[in-house]
Amino acid sequence: MIESFVREALAEDVGRGDLYALVEPAVNASAKIIAKSDGVVAGVEYIDVLAELEKFEIHWLKNDGESFSKGDRIATLNANSHTLLRCERTLLDMLLHASSIATLTRKYVEIIEPYGVKLLDTRKTRPLLRVFEKYATRTGGAVNHRMGLDDSLMIKDTHLKTIKDLKAYIVQARKKIPFTAKIEVEAETFEIAKMAFKAKCDIVMCDNMTPEQIAEIVAFRDKHYPYILLEASGNISLETIESYAKSGVDAISSGSLIHQANWIDLSMKMD
Repeated sequence: MIESFVREALAEDVGRGDLYALVEPAVNASAKIIAKSDGVVAGVEYIDVLAELEKFEIHWLKNDGESFSKGDRIATLNANSHTLLRCERTLLDMLLHASSIATLTRKYVEIIEPYGVKLLDTRKTRPLLRVFEKYATRTGGAVNHRMGLDDSLMIKDTHLKTIKDLKAYIVQARKKIPFTAKIEVEAETFEIAKMAFKAKCDIVMCDNMTPEQIAEIVAFRDKHYPYILLEASGNISLETIESYAKSGVDAISSGSLIHQANWIDLSMKMD
């Protein structure tokens, strides 16, 4: 999967061929990737595949998940000039995209880590980039939520509109979905959360609630259903995530890890 992604990314940029290479013959060349801002590295797994496919050497001075500061060298590269210049944009785009997500994710993780709460990503990913973007959040310290509709059953508010008896539905679901698949119910109110608890789901997602509302549900869960996990979600930001972590939930999910990640600044410089 990684190889096909890398091949397509490079082909998109190269098109029918790099016009630069038509003018001058290739020469031996080296380059370095320089950080022009602070961040966390992600993308090494993908760029190593690019290096193998395009036959250039890359030596990483920072690996996936490691922090870097402005001015740091991230990697050095060696190949002929045509190869390095042909691959430059594809390499940097993958590194920038993944590292930017990992950098923002790490900020979230550092806030909630003292409370023992897991940070989860969501399915709010760019089309056809889910595996790549979830790899980036994982590198930044998050735990992946479901990859798609086929690896766990989440019953959202839209689903609940079509279900007359949640408990009966979950009983039937247990008979049909894989044994290892969990069932999660989204709850926007305390009453829906109680209904989900009684239906014996595996996880209750407290969606768009205040930390105070969630703390009440946590207390109810701890007393009556201690085996059911609680997840908080819905418009949770860097400014508010600590208050949610203090509520006692097991995990917090946020789509902003991906869709609010602003690109950091990295560049490749030829020696």
